[in-house]
Amino acid sequence: MTDQLRAVIYARFSTDMQRDASIEDQIRSCREYATRQGLKVVEAYSDRAVSGASLIRPGVQKLLRESRSGSFDIVISEALDRLSRNQADIAQIYQSLLFAEVTIETVSEGAISEMHIGLKGTMNALFLKDLAVKTHRGLKGRALAGKSAGGLTYGYSAVHKIAPNGEPIRGDRVINHEEA
Repeated sequence: MTDQLRAVIYARFSTDMQRDASIEDQIRSCREYATRQGLKVVEAYSDRAVSGASLIRPGVQKLLRESRSGSFDIVISEALDRLSRNQADIAQIYQSLLFAEVTIETVSEGAISEMHIGLKGTMNALFLKDLAVKTHRGLKGRALAGKSAGGLTYGYSAVHKIAPNGEPIRGDRVINHEEA
């Protein structure tokens, strides 16, 4: 009988606007996948409210460091874009893990190969470019409507109002005379 392969899980969500439970949901999905594949989960890494467009994430950095120790054989993630949305970064992650003799499997794509890295990496990079255009368009629309398009600027205070539908009205500011 051969030894059971050891797996770790990586989960991530991008913004603080998303539910913190997203990490737990991803980990649960990956654990179920591991069970179906006969893998033993030995660790879970995560990054909360951090963009997948950068490798400067403590969870993924720890995963990459520990991959060199030989303590696990497989990284499981819900999808390849959870590891990275940047084409060069996902290739770097893949190569680093390959050098450490660690493979990647995802719940949505299964075992990851060079082809996945190329194709999905390109698709994820295009998604990020499209998202940037849409975000810029939305921010411009907010600014043209006289709303704040970003965080709270020094010298201003947020206006707290509720719309007739019960939703908070966001983006209105008033001068904070003490700071101004």
